[in-house]
Amino acid sequence: MKQLSWPGRAVLYILLVCGSLFCLFPIFWMIRTSLIDMGSLYQIPPVLIPKLLSWDNFRMALDAYPFGRFFVNSAVITSLAVLGVLLSSSLCAYSFSRIDWKGRDQVFAVILTGLMIPFFVVMIPQYVFWNALHLTDTFVPLVAPAWFGGGVFNIFLLRQFFLGIPRELDEAARVDGAGHFRIYARIIIPLGKQAMIVIGLLTFLANWNDYLGPLAFITSEKNYTLMQGLTLFQGSYSAQWNLMMAATTVIVVPSLVVFLLAQRHFIEGIAMTGIKG
Repeated sequence: MKQLSWPGRAVLYILLVCGSLFCLFPIFWMIRTSLIDMGSLYQIPPVLIPKLLSWDNFRMALDAYPFGRFFVNSAVITSLAVLGVLLSSSLCAYSFSRIDWKGRDQVFAVILTGLMIPFFVVMIPQYVFWNALHLTDTFVPLVAPAWFGGGVFNIFLLRQFFLGIPRELDEAARVDGAGHFRIYARIIIPLGKQAMIVIGLLTFLANWNDYLGPLAFITSEKNYTLMQGLTLFQGSYSAQWNLMMAATTVIVVPSLVVFLLAQRHFIEGIAMTGIKG
């Protein structure tokens, strides 16, 4: 690939900086709005950086509803979902990529059709199923599916990554007497760490920011997630945008922190995951 000249690099860097500012401005505006008082909220022209920061907005927002309980509920659901997805999807991907069994590719092709089925189609049947088991208004409907397959996309992504790992490693391990579970735990998982981080991060973001799933299955306020709590807050404080943005900032910060800590592994995992097989 031909290396860019310094004018070309300068233009590229300018475009990247402008694009970054464009993407980061909504986050900046959210934090800025969460730190101003009501008097400055509708000031024209608006001030980008307020002189006086109203940190009390966060206390008022978090005291309005039990956001501490909502945070714990979201953390429990997200943690269990991430663990379930990493375990079950990696096992399924190992089966579809490293074990030769009759009808494997045909079964995988049928499973891939699940990518074309939106959640809205299966939402009502799922609710009827969990309601018949008397498990609605619990965390089980939001967590249990992660432990049984982990999602079609996650299986597909891990399968494609596992296919790129040389088969000679499996054969060498079998010579030493290793079985499938030992090969899976000692060879495939360590070498597939980057792809596992990608799956874990995507699952974390999907579950932490999920609103439709909890809305369908959770009815008691004590079991609300942060997204449901934010909607509840919006219904009572819709006119007080500074408090609304303060509550939103508290919810968004964990996602930003997790992504910033894992972004290098995330980008490497995406780059290393090829479409093979």
